[in-house]
Amino acid sequence: MKKNLFLAGAALALLSVAAQAKLPPLSDEAKAKAAEAAAKTAHTGKVDGYKLCLSMERVAKTYYEQAKKAGKETKPATATPPCADPGPFVYTPPAPAAAPGAAPAAVTAAAPAAPAAPAAPAAKK
Repeated sequence: MKKNLFLAGAALALLSVAAQAKLPPLSDEAKAKAAEAAAKTAHTGKVDGYKLCLSMERVAKTYYEQAKKAGKETKPATATPPCADPGPFVYTPPAPAAAPGAAPAAVTAAAPAAPAAPAAPAAKK
C-alpha cells in the first residue's frame, strides 16, 4: 500500500516538473496568426451584439404593436442608440516592428555627441 502511494506521488512529481517546462517563444508567423484570430473574435463579438440589438428592436416593436391592439397603456420606449452594423471583417496586420535592441535610425543620427570629459587639474608641487 505504501509502495503504491509512493509511486503515485513520484509520478505526480514528475508530471508537475514536465508541466512547468518552458515552451519556446512563438514565431512571428504564429504571433501574426494569433493577432488575426483575436481580431476576428472581436469582430464576431461586434456582429453578435449587432444581431442582438436588431432582435431586441423587433421584440420591442412587436410588444408595442400588440399592446396597442389590445388597448393596453404602455410607457414610452427608452431611448437607445441605433444599432451599428460593424460591416464585414477586414484585417490589416500591423507594421513589422524593428528589432528590440535596435534604436530607430532617425533617433541615432540626431543624438548629440557626448561632451568630452574635463581635463583633470594639474597637481601642485
